[in-house]
Amino acid sequence: MAQQTQPQLALRRPARYLKGDLVLFRDVERFWLGLPGHTFIGRVERSWTNIHNHRLLYDLMELNVHGNRARSGIDPDYMRPLPAADAMHDIDTAPLNETDTGAMSPAAVAWLRQHLAQHNSATPVRR
Repeated sequence: MAQQTQPQLALRRPARYLKGDLVLFRDVERFWLGLPGHTFIGRVERSWTNIHNHRLLYDLMELNVHGNRARSGIDPDYMRPLPAADAMHDIDTAPLNETDTGAMSPAAVAWLRQHLAQHNSATPVRR
């Protein structure tokens, strides 16, 4: 008889975050209660150690369209980094040789316009 193995949960060692890092974090109580609005984007403001359990915790500034909100004592087990590579993927992979700007993402078009404007301003005007 073949032995069945139980699936193993992947255990992540929490990353150490620096002031200014952007992270995705989850309000674990809202999540487990099934309440909406449990996942946020935040900016790390500081780290500190809880004197009772010696755990490293973070204070974040929750970033949202309705205004920023301070969040204190966030457990890094419920935080994930937001890598710049992911945020810039559309620009990095933009088809810049396409003549149809509709094929490009809005971010790629904005970058291309900015890049062209910088180079055009540096060239002398021909008369």
